Amino acid sequence: MNSSDSTRSDRPAKIHPRHLERWALVYVRQSHPQQIERHRESAQVQGNLRQLALGWGWPENRIRILDGDQGRSATTTIGRDEFAYLLSEITMGHVGLVLGFQINRLAREDEACCRLIRICATFDTLLADQDGLYNPHDFNDNLLLTIKGFVGGIELHQFQQRMQAGRLNRVRRGEWLGQPPLGYVVGPDHKLQFDPDEQVQNVVRLLFERFAAVGSISGLLRLLRQQQIQLPYRPSHGPDRGQLQWRTPHRETLRTFLRHPAYAGIYTWGRRGLDPSRVRPGHRGSGRVERTAQECVVFLPDNHPAYISPDQHSANLSSIKRHRTHGPTPGPARKSVALLASLVVCGRCGSRMQTHYTRGLRYCCQRRALDYADPVCGSFGGEALERLACEEMLKALEPAALELSLQAAEHWRQQRADLDKQWRLRLERAVQETTRAFRQYNAVEPENRLVARTLEQRWEESLLAQRSLEEEYNRFQREQPARLSDSERAWITGLASDLPAIWHSPRTTVSEKRHVMRLLLQQVVVWSSSTSQELRVQLHWSGGTMTEYSIVRNVRSWEQMLESATIWERVQGWKGLGWTSRRMAEELNELGYRTPHGCPFTAESIRQLQSRGGPRLGVDPGRA
Repeated sequence: MNSSDSTRSDRPAKIHPRHLERWALVYVRQSHPQQIERHRESAQVQGNLRQLALGWGWPENRIRILDGDQGRSATTTIGRDEFAYLLSEITMGHVGLVLGFQINRLAREDEACCRLIRICATFDTLLADQDGLYNPHDFNDNLLLTIKGFVGGIELHQFQQRMQAGRLNRVRRGEWLGQPPLGYVVGPDHKLQFDPDEQVQNVVRLLFERFAAVGSISGLLRLLRQQQIQLPYRPSHGPDRGQLQWRTPHRETLRTFLRHPAYAGIYTWGRRGLDPSRVRPGHRGSGRVERTAQECVVFLPDNHPAYISPDQHSANLSSIKRHRTHGPTPGPARKSVALLASLVVCGRCGSRMQTHYTRGLRYCCQRRALDYADPVCGSFGGEALERLACEEMLKALEPAALELSLQAAEHWRQQRADLDKQWRLRLERAVQETTRAFRQYNAVEPENRLVARTLEQRWEESLLAQRSLEEEYNRFQREQPARLSDSERAWITGLASDLPAIWHSPRTTVSEKRHVMRLLLQQVVVWSSSTSQELRVQLHWSGGTMTEYSIVRNVRSWEQMLESATIWERVQGWKGLGWTSRRMAEELNELGYRTPHGCPFTAESIRQLQSRGGPRLGVDPGRA
């Protein structure tokens, strides 16, 4: 069909009056949002097909344009609401003509395209594109439509193949595709380069330094919010494309940032590959699995400038992996009174033990009971275990007390210098914004008051923001002086010489103690038994050393106590001598004995022991 066919008054013989009584639907679609933004002519060309329907005799009020599937690919029918509406209208006999720029733009899948042709043939609906008009009920037209659909599928495959080959050729050269990571820009050689902004580079390095110090994403996020540090961002599209912006830190942004191998100078391609065994039918995007950097299709070390070393990147990944919430790997430190929370592992099943606070601190292994309905491995009071860990930790730190004091002073000075640099860079940027606003206001013609008033308002806002930032910076300098005084250094050195005093000081918080524990200990493996008061403990230190101990814990019953028989013999002997319960309790306390719960003896506890006839040795005491 040539261009004159659309304007001539006589319509093709394939169009009958019954077709004109129904709707003519024009389907408009583009595959990607970028095509909508950058190639608007394509949508207009597709919409102009309504002129064909008008020329063939359809009234204007019986022509409808379906453009709700803009930005959606035709490789699948999922999520294409307008295409689903088109099929439903055809099956109800409401459509006489379907127009599309190309038949294969309606459906790229061979199965979907053939199904559309069969439905149109069944319900007497005509199809038309820029090449002509087709009656799917006619054999020749049906054959031509089917061939066009198959050719469209082949064309799509070849197009994707060419694009993928070109993409792989570029990534094998180490050229970056897509949005560069935070702190990088794409250079003229299409490889990553450091962001030219000095403040951006400083923030990225500060993030890695702070994460190495706190060891967790949650701790890093809290630290950034406390110190009012924002993350840089350069939009990849829109009116502010490529312009530097600052945004509030987000947990997932930090997680992606810390796990990205690009910061170690490593270029990868294919980190999120497709696993066919995990694809769920009807769920677009399912089946994606994340590979390690070494397992990627393209792995190029030392491809671009790096913020950190590969060893530090591996250490960051290990630290993030340790902060899982389940399994034998230590979990994240939580705000509770248990210093070893998330570090204690059951020696029987290898699961991480949970903490309970109903009657004091207790560690309980319930993971297999919850997951597999197995019996509970056991539980025990945590005071003795934590006391052992604290004592051994203080012994390990005693030889390094002086060195630690000097390192603490130097660490504080470096941390303060990093924060001061961030403040100065922010202040420098604020001065730059104020200067730019003044130049813009000063350059406007005086008689152009409509523009001058707006620019004057921007200048005033910049001045206020600069003044507010200067006040905050002055407040920061007053609260955190540039260097420690001699008296403060002497105070730190004096405290370091007595680490137990620092540890037991009321000013030392539980969070600080737990952070020290997690730095020194990898995990604590405990074997407990419901029939014994003894715990076998293994302390696995961060340097790879393992030390083993045996401690006596508080228990719930007399039958679990190691010294219950001795205590009962003494009580029976003193009773024969006519001693009172109060005197027995005082004597047992002087000898160092305690009740099963670790409490001193009282006259009441002696009377209760006598009333029950002493410990029932040989009886199963049940769960510890």
